[in-house]
Amino acid sequence: MNIKIYNTLSKKKEILKPLEEGHVRLYVCGITSYDWCHIGHARSALVFDMAVRYLRWRGFQVTFVRNFTDIDDKIINRANEQGVDSKELAERFIAEFYTDMDALGALRADIEPKATEHIPEMIALIGQLIERGLAYPAGGDVYYRVRSFADYGCLSGRKFEEMQAGARVDVNEQKEDPMDFVLWKGAKPGEPKWSSPWGEGRPGWHIECSAMSRKYLGATFDIHGGGMDLIFPHHENEIAQSVGANCQPFARLWMHHGFVTVKEEKMSKSLGNFLTIREVLKQWPAEVLRLFLFSTQYRNPLDYNETALRDAETGLDRIYDCLAKIAALDEKAGGVEQPRLSGKEREKIAGLREQFAAAMDNDFNTAQALGQLFDAVKLLNKAARLLLDQPGNAEDLAALRQGAADLRELGAILGLLGQNPADYLRRKKEKLLAAVSLTEAQINELIARRNAARERKDWVASDAVRDELLTHKIEMQDGPEGTTWSVKVL
Repeated sequence: MNIKIYNTLSKKKEILKPLEEGHVRLYVCGITSYDWCHIGHARSALVFDMAVRYLRWRGFQVTFVRNFTDIDDKIINRANEQGVDSKELAERFIAEFYTDMDALGALRADIEPKATEHIPEMIALIGQLIERGLAYPAGGDVYYRVRSFADYGCLSGRKFEEMQAGARVDVNEQKEDPMDFVLWKGAKPGEPKWSSPWGEGRPGWHIECSAMSRKYLGATFDIHGGGMDLIFPHHENEIAQSVGANCQPFARLWMHHGFVTVKEEKMSKSLGNFLTIREVLKQWPAEVLRLFLFSTQYRNPLDYNETALRDAETGLDRIYDCLAKIAALDEKAGGVEQPRLSGKEREKIAGLREQFAAAMDNDFNTAQALGQLFDAVKLLNKAARLLLDQPGNAEDLAALRQGAADLRELGAILGLLGQNPADYLRRKKEKLLAAVSLTEAQINELIARRNAARERKDWVASDAVRDELLTHKIEMQDGPEGTTWSVKVL
């Protein structure tokens, strides 16, 4: 078993070789808890939810740590705007985060540390950096000497000259060098503060992850994850702090997911394309959003658009429909001795797990893995039709049921197919019928009239029925399993 992951640090795919055999230690940067979670947060949460599920399915023990930044300039500023305590604001949005994650069906991390609960660990780490000459106090603040760390820029690929060209020094800063970053911020009036050897204050953003990952995973661990926007400066600074203090490597593999865009523009409040998870889930079920997100490999950018989500919903319907057909097959479908499925067809059904694993082993390529699931659905549908038309033998029936079971098991790795297929299809039909002015019986009667006209080659009558259905927002689709219908999206 060789799972390859693209390592941002080495700029190539590397085989996952945990420090402790069979045990993967994973740290992911979590939210800054000052606002509602958006679909970018959904992608981050679900990418690592998928990775953890897959690694465990592959037999690894996984220790998954994801932090909460619950003290930060953004939190303080938002709390002041709303006239509330910063701790109260942070706790509120941590609770809202859990509500969103539960709605998405995301697993909880094993350990979810908060920055404010680890101030002593951060102070200890800063003290080590000062002792080694890598950091210095200045006017109540403490800064990291970027030029003292020779490998600074190793993750992002940035050069000192490039960084210096873009650096600015604010009027009141006490930095020795424009590129130095803050580890400890001296207290300002009205802000939360803690005691430290350098005076009262609070930690800088970057130091918290170095301190908390060391506490729960050790100085060196297997995978560090987050969005591409964190590569610089956040993750670059984490490396400088952690390697500088611990004198040993930090994370061995760095895993970063791509941005979510809206109409190919980066999502932002200023552009008016900021979509919260709750807004999206009012329109689309969580499994549809998951299938949409996983239709693109995690490192690639993902453009949020209605057409892609409708396609994801159609695909999800197709899988559930296949599972429902197989569940409905009774023992009579396997009541003869002569098999209906060829040996090759049975081999393809039996090979689904292996093909899915091959795709996922290649840097968690969920797009290819979903392709394998849909190929299997096509084959299973064909096989199910054969057994409905003419019974096969017990081995045929067993092959279909095993194929359906494998679909459910593999889908669960992506957080899909967790519902009863018959219930899913019933709810879907009820939702569709609620959007039109006809009953199901009326729709079926019109479709039957249209199909009868087509058999007579009476195209005028057939088209008339089609047009009548379209006035009720109903579109028909003809396929090998007959005519189905859906509500036309305006």
